[in-house]
Amino acid sequence: MNQPQHAVPWWQSGVIYHLYVRSFKDSDGDGNGDLAGILQQLDYLSETLKVDALWLSPVYPSGGIDAGYDVTDHTNLDPLFGDLSLFDRLLAEVHRRALRVILDFIPNHTSDRHPWFLASRSSREHPKRDWYVWADAQEDGSAPNNWLSHWGGSAWEWDAHTRQYYLHTFHKAQPDLNWRCQALKEAMFAVVSFWLDRGMDGLRIDSAHYILKDPALRDNPPNLYPELTAYKPLGEYDSQLHLYDRDHADTHGIYRDLRRLLDEYERLDPHHPRLMLGEVSLFDWSQWVTYYGAALDELHMPFNFGLLGAIRTAREVRQVVDAVESILPAGAWPCYVLGNHDESRIASRVGEARARIAMMLLLTLRGTPVVYYGDEIGMHDVHIPASRIQDPWELRVPGQGFGRDPERTPMQWDKSTHAGFCQANALPWLPLAEDAKECNVASQLADASSMLTLTRSLIHLRHSSTALTVGSYSSFSQVPEGCLVYERSGPHERWLIALNFTNEEQFIRLAEGSHGYLVLSTHLDRQGAVDLSVLSLRANEGCLIVMEIQDQRVHLS
Repeated sequence: MNQPQHAVPWWQSGVIYHLYVRSFKDSDGDGNGDLAGILQQLDYLSETLKVDALWLSPVYPSGGIDAGYDVTDHTNLDPLFGDLSLFDRLLAEVHRRALRVILDFIPNHTSDRHPWFLASRSSREHPKRDWYVWADAQEDGSAPNNWLSHWGGSAWEWDAHTRQYYLHTFHKAQPDLNWRCQALKEAMFAVVSFWLDRGMDGLRIDSAHYILKDPALRDNPPNLYPELTAYKPLGEYDSQLHLYDRDHADTHGIYRDLRRLLDEYERLDPHHPRLMLGEVSLFDWSQWVTYYGAALDELHMPFNFGLLGAIRTAREVRQVVDAVESILPAGAWPCYVLGNHDESRIASRVGEARARIAMMLLLTLRGTPVVYYGDEIGMHDVHIPASRIQDPWELRVPGQGFGRDPERTPMQWDKSTHAGFCQANALPWLPLAEDAKECNVASQLADASSMLTLTRSLIHLRHSSTALTVGSYSSFSQVPEGCLVYERSGPHERWLIALNFTNEEQFIRLAEGSHGYLVLSTHLDRQGAVDLSVLSLRANEGCLIVMEIQDQRVHLS
């Protein structure tokens, strides 16, 4: 097989591992994962899994309201995780192993305990007043408009001291920053430079499409079809069409400027390219694609969340992928996720058997895959007793299913007490799964049929093949209902990926007389030559097949 081309940037050819720091590995016995714990497990990441980059959930000091997304200091670390010297040591060790680190960057808001906001709310005349979004009440004293918060209720909070409302798209303890203020913009760009100067390899931009709103503060219109506008409707929030409180056209100018900052670092050090990866949870692809920039001069990759809901059926998956492929401008590169810290785990959403198909899909599509920690061993959602709930969102409205603790539970390393996450006499910050003694890294490394074995094999094949890494994508239309078949092609090789999303055996009929070699099945129990005239797929089976090199290509209908 051909080795991936060296000219391809690392973020395009690599596999990103989404690491929830508090749940990965506890090094000091306090029941919380930390940076030293990541250091202890670098061999697993670099040698066992062989991922290419680690995206770390927020590690900044915070107000404790939203799992680190309510930042109180942008240029320091929460003592829960370590300090800056430990971060520098981790970064050096990561780079020594040819890995990269991506940090969360949270531009939409800060904590209400951040020194900037404390100054801003101290007086209408304070120089930092304009660093946040403040507005007068309407004549009757009500909020400036009808905008809603993701956390429920109005997005405006009254400040009795200065007698104005401030905007909070999320929790009221997360006031929105005002990116129309030049001084604020410069301060936030300085934060980015602080981390780039330390050697950080990339930014994952949180809530990227929220940072600029309508300056006229117009009301949002009602949403008559909420089920069509979001993957996972959020009740009251999705009762509106969010035309004016997010995705403002001026947002793109901010990201062009930020991209220029990163490009300048790369110009000064061409061997250290930096990544801008953005959380853009828009499902109108014509809107979503604009975050690449008209000249591909904004985000390197906006996350594509389309598969989160589509993974239920082959037809929906193909519709999402084909739609994205058709709208991407030349040179743009997709980025797919199937799970993250805000979503129910893939094994819980689709079941263990289909989670294996999902992993084959994620690691063979054209685009950069992001693997959520624990999905490589098939971790599932964990029931959290009421007394152990940590997520403030769930504590605020218990029993509504918005809690995110079930998908954030500790990593399962071995069959020891607390699954090797922390010392036996410690209390993990969240409870572990009841099956952690069976479902863990150590057990699956010894099992040739395990989910971890499958994941490792897929990552190895992806790294060893130019076609699977950066090759083209074409899907087959004439296949049985419930199946997805597509081809990845490079200059010297072609691969066929055939996925059966049903509980019954299916037969894929391709061109007469065509053959291939089945390299990997999700069942991990067969290899060898196959006749592609009629390819048999067992229930919930995916197959990765290398095609014979021949003059006549398989016809894509």
